[in-house]
Amino acid sequence: MAGIKEVAAEAGVSTATVSRALRGLEHVNPQTRAKIEAAAAKLNYSLTGDGDRIRPGRTNSVGVVAPYISRWYFAQVINGAEQALREAGLDLLLYNFSQMKGRERLFQHQLLKGRVDALIVISLPPTEEEFASMLSLGIPIALVGMAHKDCASIKIDDVAGARTATQHLVNQGHKQIGLMSGRPDDPFNFSVPQDRRRGFMQVLAESGLEWIPSREVHGDFTMNTASRAMDDLLARPNRPTAIFCESDEMAFGAMQAARRHGLSVPDDISIIGFDGHEMSEYSDLTTIEQPVQLMGEMAAWSIMERLRKPSAEVPSLVLPTTLVVRNSTKRLEA
Repeated sequence: MAGIKEVAAEAGVSTATVSRALRGLEHVNPQTRAKIEAAAAKLNYSLTGDGDRIRPGRTNSVGVVAPYISRWYFAQVINGAEQALREAGLDLLLYNFSQMKGRERLFQHQLLKGRVDALIVISLPPTEEEFASMLSLGIPIALVGMAHKDCASIKIDDVAGARTATQHLVNQGHKQIGLMSGRPDDPFNFSVPQDRRRGFMQVLAESGLEWIPSREVHGDFTMNTASRAMDDLLARPNRPTAIFCESDEMAFGAMQAARRHGLSVPDDISIIGFDGHEMSEYSDLTTIEQPVQLMGEMAAWSIMERLRKPSAEVPSLVLPTTLVVRNSTKRLEA
């Protein structure tokens, strides 16, 4: 039975483009859409055909594991996955927790076994023990926002995205650049804060810029913690002329605090974020945009392909990020 990978090969496009075209979504060239539809017809492939639905004896449910559901990033990934699953006639079963005790219970084999046909894990790096427990379920697993050698993943290059953000500030003539990073004592061991910090530090070193540790403050990827962290930074001597915030929500908090201190953004301080939050446009925030909802959709497509065709090789994907320049950053006057 042909799968989405075969249709993509026949049409000469990516699997993501095939899925978007066959689901009638926007941003697909009409000629490309026609070519994909012809390839799908030739191979007798349909995203919503009988071959895509779960076989009898299964639960028709896909588990989604997320540490938070109220935060924008996680909500967007979940929304993307839910839409794709719903269109295929599958239910989403959400496993949400915000404390380590809940995490320990979640990764117990008994809690998941027989309840879901596949699993999507969002930006929560499992320990080797936890991963072994998941693999023992014998069901398709897709990771979002991280990678593992033993299963499919959909992520961005956080290091590269942070490099782009920092290079933008350097290109604007800034030499005194601050960093608002994630908590160093994060209990979930998220990889994103460290990766984005690494990209930031790489560009500073390559540009010959001195790094002053007092220019780094820590938020919790939320607006409120970022606002307090920015208050702390602005109370220190040698205020930076620009700051890279590791998320848009932290950038919103930084902008709020800067204005509370009587500073103009970007005349007195430039601020750049990361994520492409829907409010970044209204806040006029320069940001690194990532296709968050698409990552959720592609994770769902990945596991559906494995459910359709268990022997299918589903590739891990690294999606591109985009620098979106708005008016929260400006060239530093000489």
